[in-house]
Amino acid sequence: MSLLGVAARTAQKMTAKSGMKKSRKHPAPVLPKGTYDKIDEPVSEYFSVGFASEDIMPDDIGKKKYYVAGYRTNNPATGVLDPMTAGAVWIDDNSGRGGVVFVSSDNVGVSGYDINAIKAELADFCKETGCRSINICSTHNHAGIDTLGYWGPLPKTGKDPKFMRIFYDGVKKAVKRAYEDAREGSLYVGSIDAPPIQRDSRLPEVYSKKLTRFRFVPNDGSREIWMLNFASHSESLLGSNSLVSADFPCYVRREIKEKAGADCIYFVGAIGGLIRLKELDEDNIKSTLMAGEQLAQAAMAIDNDRKLAPVINLLRQEYYSEVDNFVLLLAERIGIFKSTPAAIGEGGMHMSIHTEMTYVNIDGFQMLLIPGEIFPELVYGGYLSAEESAEGKSPDINPVPLTKIAEDEDLLIFGLSNDEIGYVVPPNDFYLNPEEPYISGVRDRFDRRHYEETNSLGPKTAQTLADTFAEMMKTVRSD
Repeated sequence: MSLLGVAARTAQKMTAKSGMKKSRKHPAPVLPKGTYDKIDEPVSEYFSVGFASEDIMPDDIGKKKYYVAGYRTNNPATGVLDPMTAGAVWIDDNSGRGGVVFVSSDNVGVSGYDINAIKAELADFCKETGCRSINICSTHNHAGIDTLGYWGPLPKTGKDPKFMRIFYDGVKKAVKRAYEDAREGSLYVGSIDAPPIQRDSRLPEVYSKKLTRFRFVPNDGSREIWMLNFASHSESLLGSNSLVSADFPCYVRREIKEKAGADCIYFVGAIGGLIRLKELDEDNIKSTLMAGEQLAQAAMAIDNDRKLAPVINLLRQEYYSEVDNFVLLLAERIGIFKSTPAAIGEGGMHMSIHTEMTYVNIDGFQMLLIPGEIFPELVYGGYLSAEESAEGKSPDINPVPLTKIAEDEDLLIFGLSNDEIGYVVPPNDFYLNPEEPYISGVRDRFDRRHYEETNSLGPKTAQTLADTFAEMMKTVRSD
């Protein structure tokens, strides 16, 4: 075994011992079962919807070091291609139960620790407005300033306190302005097969090709508001880039604003395993712009809109997800990033992450907001067979796909919602480096790369997520 392997095993044992002590002294509390906030019939004829967007940019890029997240560590930003933003949409079904907020920010991901801190700072807003749900999502932007901490000059964190304050304040301001912008009108949902510009870089080749659009049309004839959902990593600028950018979602939004006159907010779907866009030009910047324009044109071509009745029912469920990845636990301990570890006394490390999921149903249209980057086959099915998997493991050990649990092939996934727990990998193809687990990647018996496992909580993440959703759906169907 290599020296790195010996160090890895030693670190594993030390982390496990520490987790065991913590679970004995400070055991994690039992989490309450979520309640389904439901009405059967609309109270109002119209929704009230508002939008706002805020730049979340420091004014001293190039003078002070801010680290670009998503590819390589210690990559200081050298300039700005386009600004990172935080957009927010307020949606109220006017039932008297309060509005629901969806935020999308141009970053690689945000931990539940920071999400909860932002929500705490919005507590007075929720009391004043009756807001019943705030959901903060990330576009998984690989050209944004580090919001997790992984991409700094390790072992130092890449998170900058000044930028995180800008981010917090930008989200809060966008949320408040979206509420103030609310207008009455009608909400529609439609979808289209996106241009063939996606690619799946890890077998099996399973991913959603749909571009879904929610379109709000105000009664007063003012500008429309569009919410888009699409499955792709936001990484078209690739790893050599050191310019701060929102990547292709910026150009999706700009094109729609210019050509359709609508405000637009963009969310990602099931992007693990690894769903990204093809290079459309040798020039990465030009390729990024082309991708944004093509997706915007597809969104503007949607012609199968269905009008939604103003009924928004939802269920938020907190849960624990076991952490087997001792590297992440060590990184959290030394301050590279902040998270919400919980001592559950189970698993090799005796530790879990306290996280959450939210189920939203708008007039029968079902959505699931999940933490992290889920492999699409965990949503839609199509697992590798035993003959195809890394170690010959049967697909029978994988969880029931989420669409089957929902009994809905059109279940819409919002990834990186309210937490970033890393990749969610099917158990039968979860393969670690036997000598340096969670430290170094490895190739399997077919010479296929297994990188995503090093950035996951562990092999039980997928089953826990599916089991939690199954219990949520039991609650939904029993109410």
